[in-house]
Amino acid sequence: MRTFYPSDSCKESQLNSLNPQSWLQVERGKLSSSASSSAPLCRESFIKVPEPQILPHYKPLDYVEVLAQIHEELETCPLQERSILYLLQYQVFRGLGETKLRRRSLQSAWQEATTVHEKVIFGSWLRYEKQGEEVIADLLSSCGKYSEEYAPLDIASCFPVMAASSSPEAAASVKVERCISKNVVFKIGEERIACDRKKISSLSAPFHAMLFGSFTESLLDEIDMSENHVSSSAMRVVRDFSAAGILSGVSKNLLLEVLVFANKFCCERLKDACDRELASLISSMDCAIELMDFALEESSPILAASCLQVFLYEMPESLTDDRVVEVLIRVNRSQVSTMAGKASFSLYSCLSEVSMRIDPRSDRTLGFLEKVVDFAENDRQRVLGFHRLGCTRLLRKEYREAEEAFETAFNLGHVYSATGLARIGYIQGHRLWAYEKLSSVISSVSPPLGWMYQERSLYCEGDKKMEDLGKATELDPTLTYPYMYRAVTLMSKQNAEAALEEINRILGFKLALECLEIRFCLYLGMDDYEAALRDIQAALTLCPDYRMFDGKVAARQLRTLVYEHVENWTTADCWMQLYEKWSNVDDIGSLSVIYQMLEADAFKGVLYFRQSLLLLRLNCPEAAMRSLQLAREHASSDHERLVYEGWILYDTGHCEEGLQKAKESIRIKRSFEAYFLQAYALAESSLDPSSSSTVVSLLEDALKCPSDRLRKGQALNNLGSVYVDCEKLDLAADCYINALKVRHTRAHQGLARVHFLRNDKAAAYEEMTRLIEKAQNNASAYEKRSEYCDRELAKSDLEMVTRLDPLRVYPYRYRAAVLMDSRKEREAISELSRAIAFKADLHLLHLRAAFHEHIGDVSSALRDCRAALSVDPNHQEMLELHSRVNSHEP
Repeated sequence: MRTFYPSDSCKESQLNSLNPQSWLQVERGKLSSSASSSAPLCRESFIKVPEPQILPHYKPLDYVEVLAQIHEELETCPLQERSILYLLQYQVFRGLGETKLRRRSLQSAWQEATTVHEKVIFGSWLRYEKQGEEVIADLLSSCGKYSEEYAPLDIASCFPVMAASSSPEAAASVKVERCISKNVVFKIGEERIACDRKKISSLSAPFHAMLFGSFTESLLDEIDMSENHVSSSAMRVVRDFSAAGILSGVSKNLLLEVLVFANKFCCERLKDACDRELASLISSMDCAIELMDFALEESSPILAASCLQVFLYEMPESLTDDRVVEVLIRVNRSQVSTMAGKASFSLYSCLSEVSMRIDPRSDRTLGFLEKVVDFAENDRQRVLGFHRLGCTRLLRKEYREAEEAFETAFNLGHVYSATGLARIGYIQGHRLWAYEKLSSVISSVSPPLGWMYQERSLYCEGDKKMEDLGKATELDPTLTYPYMYRAVTLMSKQNAEAALEEINRILGFKLALECLEIRFCLYLGMDDYEAALRDIQAALTLCPDYRMFDGKVAARQLRTLVYEHVENWTTADCWMQLYEKWSNVDDIGSLSVIYQMLEADAFKGVLYFRQSLLLLRLNCPEAAMRSLQLAREHASSDHERLVYEGWILYDTGHCEEGLQKAKESIRIKRSFEAYFLQAYALAESSLDPSSSSTVVSLLEDALKCPSDRLRKGQALNNLGSVYVDCEKLDLAADCYINALKVRHTRAHQGLARVHFLRNDKAAAYEEMTRLIEKAQNNASAYEKRSEYCDRELAKSDLEMVTRLDPLRVYPYRYRAAVLMDSRKEREAISELSRAIAFKADLHLLHLRAAFHEHIGDVSSALRDCRAALSVDPNHQEMLELHSRVNSHEP
């Protein structure tokens, strides 16, 4: 292991952003005229590109192979191992940035849990992952449906009740003919507690030996218990339990004393009863903290698990309580077993995940990660633990310990941990070593991955750096750092237009906050305050508490400063701007206008709803859900609120309940949005062909209700789609033309489809060309146009789609199919693999599996089938292909 030693001359200072105050002074006009003349240069020098974060995630070289292995193990493993495999699957999807898939894996881990501890841990983890979505559970309950993962478990009922048993000694005692009195009196101080000797003896073997064995006490009618640290009150509870077998109405403090007594005299049934009673008395976080100490000291699993559930159920707030953290970190292995059974690794994986999101540098995070490492049972778990531990150590500037952790993870096969080793080397002044480390990784892996070139680019300059960044984007176009660096470099060379073009490349398909921040700075450098305001308002829509410049400045503060330099819009101006930008399919511009309107407009419910529609279109589902919930909170009437509740339910997969809310809204008042929701949900969910007439009727009812042109255009467009599906092309064309009259630009696509179905392919192509010319976000339009032209033009359009939005999978599938038709099987598979490397997509994996099957590569086909079923376990065609390929496997 190469060792680096801390030094004061490390290059860490090169990584820090500059202080924004000089720029802010320029904005406030506080600099002298001579200084102001160089303001653009000041601002350009201020634009710093943060180094790419070393992600604290499990990032295997071939995630497809790992997902396939997990799926194979799930097919054959014992039931009790399934939850931990789903946890590993969760970690793979976490590393891929697949939020929905990782949540589904966590849901599966919870559903497959075979122990109460796993149920508590994964249920609480799910609750944490879904924070902010409690309203969904409330809405479901209002529809008579309940979400079980939100409810705490009755833990005591999950543990088997300890039955009364007759020991051989007790049975034998019946036959012993000795002159032993029926009762025995226990003396405690001046008090005497009379007990049934036989019933007390049945509590435990030690009591039986005392009362019926060869001990002196067996001959005594009165036994002094004063030296056994038990009160008379506690002894009476013991007596009553020996007679009745239950504990009733006993106070907490007395139960604790009896618990200690039960442990001392090995009274297992009594201990179990105390354990359950104490668990039922937990009423608050303070109570759980107090009782957890007793539970761990007295090895009481039911009480410990119940206290743990309170800690986990209240995450993340509970992890900001030092008392909770101290309990969870100081426990030894035996105590963790009492608290979490065999789910120790899962417990500390959960705790460290939450703690890292609160503060990855904290002592709390470090303590939890050390526990993850301690309780790891196999190399895959150790990889995750050591890599994350390295990330936290690096953030804490504990370089020697970070290096050891990264080195361990790297040696266990986690090649991504090389980024941590290289970064530490660079910080310690070993730039060449860092470059060579990444070069070694690149040369040893086939095919290399985009992050490898991105990381190596940090340790070189000039043409070499640009070559590596170009290669990184080629291999993984979703990496944001290369675009940001190239844009800022171009800006520093006074090439503002090229800089904007570069950052727009990624913002065209990935609305990343850090890229919006860079473009905001570029526009400031160009004195384009309106464009800068648009971007900062879009950023604040995505993240209301966003802080810029390495967290040093609140985005709201900068927004206020920039706002002083733009013309104020009236409410009418805002609506006109929104109409214009929405019609031009300028989604970021539309977001910005809505943000500005929300600052003053009274109709916030409607605006938040429009905001949610845009965010869904921009593939920001979490922000969209937040906006929908805000729309619900700001609804101006019950019928409006019910519509937003319906959309919340529909968007979270509860279609029937969404329809129910729409109908409730209509019963109160007929409205465009209620009819539109009902029509949309019915069209998307019903498999009955006859439902089309109902959808048409609902959309026609919607169009009769008051609404603005933006929404009416959408309804006309949807109505046209239904008519097309019903083969009523003339009616469909009328709808699309009317939608275009109110500038619903996307109606060009529907009209193109009508032309195509009328066998007028040229007219369809021209219609899509009009959409391309009008829409700012037009990757989907190029993709659709490719269906209406010959192969060469289609290939050209699809190449454009991949340039505009490399996450769209149809172009890769089309090109691969063309190559396959030309008997270029390897090239076809390579085309699919190019996209699979950075996007876990069912359709890409499905097609590649079919290609592998076609060329007789059964093992590769089976691998892709299993990985695809990890993405969608219920995909029927995939299940059939998997079954067919599986039957061919040796």
